[in-house]
Amino acid sequence: MQYRKLGKTDLDVSAVGLGTEYLINTPYENVASVVHTARDYGVNYIDLFFAQAQIRDNIGNAIKAFRDEVLVAGHLGTGEKDGQYCKNRNKEYCERYFLDLLKRLHTDHVDVLILHNVDAEEDYRTVMDDLLEMALRYKEAGKARAIGFSGHTVSTSLKAVSSGCVEVLMYPVSFLESDTSGREKLFAACANRGVGIVAMKPFAGGKLLQKASSSVTPVKCVSYALSQIGVSTVIPGPKNVHELREDIYFLEATDEERDFSAAITEALPSFKDRCVYCNHCLPCPAAIDIGRVNRLLDIAHSGISNELMAEYSGLSAKASDCTECRACEGRCPFGVEVVAKMKQAAELLERQRISG
Repeated sequence: MQYRKLGKTDLDVSAVGLGTEYLINTPYENVASVVHTARDYGVNYIDLFFAQAQIRDNIGNAIKAFRDEVLVAGHLGTGEKDGQYCKNRNKEYCERYFLDLLKRLHTDHVDVLILHNVDAEEDYRTVMDDLLEMALRYKEAGKARAIGFSGHTVSTSLKAVSSGCVEVLMYPVSFLESDTSGREKLFAACANRGVGIVAMKPFAGGKLLQKASSSVTPVKCVSYALSQIGVSTVIPGPKNVHELREDIYFLEATDEERDFSAAITEALPSFKDRCVYCNHCLPCPAAIDIGRVNRLLDIAHSGISNELMAEYSGLSAKASDCTECRACEGRCPFGVEVVAKMKQAAELLERQRISG
């Protein structure tokens, strides 16, 4: 494993870290196998933003025997509602969920405490006025070693970096964002201020890897993210050990396998809609798993299989349950027209289900 300094902190992080988004709602045995295999490869940075008890318990039990060997990034401002992910900015609520995180991880601190998912200007003011004070208090008390900030927009992330209050920035880094205006300025500011960058969504939620004939590979995506100025670690989110090993293969890949120059030109024209299945649009009042529905819709455009229809049929809430409240669209970091997507999914997948 390669290790890099996380900005100006005293933390050395593995170049490839572990995102846990796709380990939610999977059995402990799967979570433990992924976490333990990652540790065997030298992965020492684990990001956990979910507030649901099961995933926190599973991660906590998986790392219990070697907690001091790994760096855990926890999030302030995340919660759960009716079993679904949600953002929350209420100070008492956030404090309760942060202390719950420490308890379930069997630890007295997190290594990076991240102000979670801040994009809108009004939200930024709320978080920096209220939650930042809480984060700094936890750091002073030894419950956090470094303060981080996660976002998807250049403007708010740049303000956070320029404030001098954050030491780590968690930001999307993939081919889809390679032409994003202003990102170079943001990353340069991080480098100048010693703010370490944690590259999230290197596969754009898996969307970059969906085309069977694509030259875009996990190695190229990881290589691209790690080549960007200021990036300390990239955190793919594997669902199982097989996917983890595909991510880790970067360490032994040849220069040719790592070369992503042609992959960028292939990827950018191919994807107009930028849903990356991150589910930051939740909670949905109709309990729709929007990211999962959009993923199935995207796959269906290339062909509808029995397996796909079985997965869709097994969803507790279908696309047709959408009430068009558009709360999801206001939360989406990428401006996806979610209601239109739900209509497309209902038309394509439920018509197919009826006619099939």
